Amino acid sequence: MTHTLPLPDFTHERVEVMTGRRSGLFIAVALHSSVLGSALGGARLWAYPQWSDALGDALRLSAAMTLKNAAAGLDAGGGKSVIRLEPGETLDEDRRRAAFLDLGDAVELLGGAYRTAEDVGSTTDDMLTVSERTAHVVGLPSAVGGSGEPAGPTSLGVHASLAAVLQRVTGSADPAGRRITISGLGQVGGRLAQRLADESALLTVTDINPARRELATSLGATWAEAGTEHLLPADVFVPSGIGGVLTDEVIDALDAKAVCGPANNPLADRSGAERLARRGILYAPDFVVNAGGVIYLDLVAKGIGTGEEIMARVAGIGDTVRRILDEAEERDITPLVAAEELAASRLRAGAAASVR
Repeated sequence: MTHTLPLPDFTHERVEVMTGRRSGLFIAVALHSSVLGSALGGARLWAYPQWSDALGDALRLSAAMTLKNAAAGLDAGGGKSVIRLEPGETLDEDRRRAAFLDLGDAVELLGGAYRTAEDVGSTTDDMLTVSERTAHVVGLPSAVGGSGEPAGPTSLGVHASLAAVLQRVTGSADPAGRRITISGLGQVGGRLAQRLADESALLTVTDINPARRELATSLGATWAEAGTEHLLPADVFVPSGIGGVLTDEVIDALDAKAVCGPANNPLADRSGAERLARRGILYAPDFVVNAGGVIYLDLVAKGIGTGEEIMARVAGIGDTVRRILDEAEERDITPLVAAEELAASRLRAGAAASVR
């Protein structure tokens, strides 16, 4: 489900909006910041009620990527691409290829200031298509020497974050016997569910695709009807689908001790962080929790570190979450503010260095 949200404030360096000449689809490429380096953020293929909803998502997601990459300590700015489908629309093979060739042309217009990658609705094979039109793409299939699917590293970072959150709200980082609700069983949520099931967590799961119920059954997890999962008691609620799910109404009804998940921009409004805090629900900011994939893609693309070193850095996201939660508690601020300040400090330093 896509939630219609108002357009955010415009704080971006550059935005390209077009109708793809081959596909006829609406495409937006949003470069939010290149202060720390060439921006990196994925390409989302998704259905939106209106073109303005797709544009708004690109603007919000690209701004979140600036925070994500800065907080993760990467020398990379923030950007995002969105290809809009009509609700209920599907693409055949030829039109899908056309869409990603069009995206490649759009990315090339930014001259390397933005690098794209796979995201919700797109694949590493789609990125191979993009690479026919631009060199500014990462995460190509491993079969052609690329870094491959980043969902594994993303789920590793989420798992490390979840351990930090569990430690804070239950006194133990061990998920065994803990009630964890995962809303969304895509590439990341599904991997996380499998790992937590292996660790004997008490899982409740759901997805807008009812076929994912088969995964729930295979894991021994409880299936919840989509839209009701937040009502079920949990130690941690894990939003793993599309953003905007934590509306005021959902927050007020949420029966969980904490929120920690990979969904981008799960808060329908920034004020949701304060609302969660007033209810005594710990919130681990999404752009810190879900940074594993972008850390992996950026470092592999730049040839920084061995595979083992890169994955150790991804696992270190748990330490970043602990640092943010400690800072928030010590200063009586929300974890969201603490995380934003961590990112802002790197952005300020980068901006100062650029004018020397």
